[in-house]
Amino acid sequence: MGASYGEDLRRRVIAAIVDGASTRAAARRFAIGESTAGAWYRLWRATGALRARKQGRPGGGKLDAHEAFILALVAADKDISLEEIAERVRSDRGVYACVATVWHFFDKRDITVKKRPRMQLNSSVRM
Repeated sequence: MGASYGEDLRRRVIAAIVDGASTRAAARRFAIGESTAGAWYRLWRATGALRARKQGRPGGGKLDAHEAFILALVAADKDISLEEIAERVRSDRGVYACVATVWHFFDKRDITVKKRPRMQLNSSVRM
């Protein structure tokens, strides 16, 4: 993701539009997109803000608010599966979460529980 334009450029574009230049003329003058100049001007007119807004996704996940509940489920039953956790969150808390969402919840907290599959008996060694 690219960096946003500086506040100085935004200030100069808005000043040019306020001084009477059209949005297209201001955009050409400062070598930016017409829609960008228009968006900056509309934002400034509506809120007075010149600073760029935060880019990217908002932080946090839908299960973060239910962290204590989910960790209590795991503490109570070490053998619980991701599907069972998703179902319990859905039934008890009313929050729909697929198995991948539950997995990301644990991955973000670096919590892993490895369940080893049952091994077949070794035919060459006496058990």
